[in-house]
Amino acid sequence: MRVATDIGGTFTDLVYIDEQGKVGVAKSHTTPPNFENGVLNVIEVSGIKTEELDTFIHGTTVIINALTERKGVKTGLITTKGFRDVLEIARGNRPDLFNIQYKKPTPFVPRYLRQEVTGRLNYKGEVIQELEIDRVKEIIEYFKQEQVEAIAVSYLHAYSNPIHEIETVKLIKELWPEVAVTASYEVTREWREYERTSTTVLNSYVKPIASAYIERLEKELSKIDNSANKYIMQSNGGTTTFEQSKQTPINMVESGPVAGIYGAAILGEILGEENIIAFDIGGTTAKCSLIDSGEVKVTTEYNIERDDRTAGYPIKVPVVDIVEIGNGGGSIAWIDDGGSLRVGPQSAGALPGPIAYGKGGTEPTTTDANLVTGRLSPKNFDNEVDMEKVKAVVNEKIATQFNISTDEAALGIIRMANSNMLNALKLISVRKGYDPREFTLVAFGGGGSMHAPALAKELGVKKVIVPVAASVFSAWGMLMTDLRHDYIQTYIRRVDTIDYEEFNNILEDQESKALAQYADEGVAEDRVMFTRFIDIRYIGQEHTVKVPVPNGKVTKEVMLDVIQNFHNRHEQLYTFKLENNPTEIVNLHLIAFGSVQKPELSKIENNGLDLQDALKEVRPVLYEGSGWIDTPVYDRTKLNPDAFLEGPVIVEESSASTVVYPGQSVTIDLYGNLIIDMGV
Repeated sequence: MRVATDIGGTFTDLVYIDEQGKVGVAKSHTTPPNFENGVLNVIEVSGIKTEELDTFIHGTTVIINALTERKGVKTGLITTKGFRDVLEIARGNRPDLFNIQYKKPTPFVPRYLRQEVTGRLNYKGEVIQELEIDRVKEIIEYFKQEQVEAIAVSYLHAYSNPIHEIETVKLIKELWPEVAVTASYEVTREWREYERTSTTVLNSYVKPIASAYIERLEKELSKIDNSANKYIMQSNGGTTTFEQSKQTPINMVESGPVAGIYGAAILGEILGEENIIAFDIGGTTAKCSLIDSGEVKVTTEYNIERDDRTAGYPIKVPVVDIVEIGNGGGSIAWIDDGGSLRVGPQSAGALPGPIAYGKGGTEPTTTDANLVTGRLSPKNFDNEVDMEKVKAVVNEKIATQFNISTDEAALGIIRMANSNMLNALKLISVRKGYDPREFTLVAFGGGGSMHAPALAKELGVKKVIVPVAASVFSAWGMLMTDLRHDYIQTYIRRVDTIDYEEFNNILEDQESKALAQYADEGVAEDRVMFTRFIDIRYIGQEHTVKVPVPNGKVTKEVMLDVIQNFHNRHEQLYTFKLENNPTEIVNLHLIAFGSVQKPELSKIENNGLDLQDALKEVRPVLYEGSGWIDTPVYDRTKLNPDAFLEGPVIVEESSASTVVYPGQSVTIDLYGNLIIDMGV
């Protein structure tokens, strides 16, 4: 049995697949700050036989929470002389261009804990000045006095040659073995001084937190079963061992959300859908990503806390290209100073949660609005819902402000939430040169299926897929992912001057490192697969386009095909290409997958029931533009393959509700997925 757990802002999800390919799911409330308790609770709720556990995969929000809530440890930075303030200087580009009071984000390491040491390399990695060892010793003593708990080491041009960083880390471990330490070359071998230093600092900042959490989780899991293979989901869409995740926890910054994106790609492959827009609505956020021809986009241009007002903090590790906004089931509806209705990014979270949860919530949320409009049923909650209180709060906080009815206010909240989500979907599709009409929307998360049909209609998407176990689909995605490590090396060369022997030697060296790392993790060489990319740009450009490179020796002829692909991709992204301009390689990117055995999905069997047996009730539901319509509500678990329903209709399951609009229709496929046709 393979089991995956995913910690979300409101719920902790579990999905398991047995040897026969049958899927089981469970949910329990997330338990901050002791998140491991939520994992144990959901394992208990699921009723699985832990002695049958073969593989355990875990996705967590512990890292992103520690960063956004500033709950990491006191961290010091050792850097090259003259570069102490790189975190403060950051970048010159300001997101809020006309704000004369704009302030750059406050560095995670204050200036008095950023220390310099003499020692210098040039951009080729050649030593110009030897490292001043005595100065490193002074800094270590100073950090001890300041009670620093973690140290980040980031030297100039260490991406090219980490010799000085290796010396420094060795000395720190000799003189102060208790302190957590991260060298920049351990997390990224890619250039850009500010981004590389920021990534190293953030890894050190959360390293003790991550180690303590993983050790607690590992200890509790060992009481249940000590023989299972244990893995953690990474931001690049692959998994890694518990031990490796303790060393580079920054790779888990988007651990949970990206699993659903990969799950959507795998589901698309099974169903013959190559072009997918993956759309995940949870309790606190909505997330989306575009999958083109089966390829999940991965980028190292990732930032936390970045929006239209603040530059955020860069993290230069591979992360699935995902757009995330603060709109989910628990997002609070409020009135701004200008008298306009807003939804999110503030969230009621797990505690106190929406009014409907009955845990002391006082603000109306998207979940409450969906209850008022009949899209959700109070019978489908695991608590007694006080509908009068839900309506009273929506009326008091929203309806009276606009002198409208409670129903209209609730529908307004849903429309505003949909508008925010639509903008996010456009960011990953229309804004990047893709036509949404050529894509299928895969909707998951607790709220995905409730909002997706309306959004697909607006976006022009012709088909929506709501997978089995939609509310815990991110956990399902984890079960279908392989082990993954990324090796990125900055290698700046004009394409027309490449030394192909040197070029191929670097590629082979990356592959050797990957095989050695997997050997340490107990993965046989025949289970390791390579995928290669290079980042290319036109001479004079600042940023790059990622282009695939075939495995094996790269020759001049192979490179000509790669460059033509670059021109085409550049045109798609930026609407133009310059085929006569010289090109330049910036980074070499090797992805090494350690394949794991994945169970096959089982097809659902005909249960002998007809549609009437699956009908739960007929209730009034409020639709945009159509008003209240008596809508049949069906139990998803009782629907047979090939069942066909015409909208308006609602398909309910224990933790999700699919709202199909008038003019749309839904069928059940052989695997139990809901396939919604937009009717266009």
